[in-house]
Amino acid sequence: MGQTQSDEEVRLADIQPLYIVFMKECPSGALHLHEFRKIFGIKSTSEDEVLFIETIFKSFDTNKDDVIDFMEFVAAVHLVLRGKLEDRLRWFFKVYDRDENGKLDKQEVKHIIKVRSGGGKCRKTLDMTHHEICDRIFDLIDENKDGQISLSEFLEGVQKDAWIMDMLKLDINASGWFNENWGKTT
Repeated sequence: MGQTQSDEEVRLADIQPLYIVFMKECPSGALHLHEFRKIFGIKSTSEDEVLFIETIFKSFDTNKDDVIDFMEFVAAVHLVLRGKLEDRLRWFFKVYDRDENGKLDKQEVKHIIKVRSGGGKCRKTLDMTHHEICDRIFDLIDENKDGQISLSEFLEGVQKDAWIMDMLKLDINASGWFNENWGKTT
């Protein structure tokens, strides 16, 4: 009793309208991958982008039943919209670690860069190739120079360098999409 909620927590008053909208969009109570792609406007058939959105979907499907139920959805909304930076970075790392070995290798980092740039050169680094961006990221983050980025190296490195943060942040514009699409239906 007497506890106050921080601004970081999802309030009950936020959950009730969210539940109503979730059930309108997903009457079965389950959000499937094809609905997830549709909701976020993912129309690309690029193999990399399809795999990337599947990886994001799976990261929210915590019980691994191939659907996102309402509780998983609330946890995802909370993380994306209100989560602490370190929690979001941990989630980014989980999404990027495609082989789930707890480390990022150069192939995984190149994949991130390729997906973020739409397959071409990065808009913000027009003079750099994916390979050069990846090498620069490893030079700045891979402290023990073992050719892999651990979670601790990732958390420290991304937070200390704005360029790295910009290159590696997961940008699905979830907050903009959520406010625009779900917010107006409540």
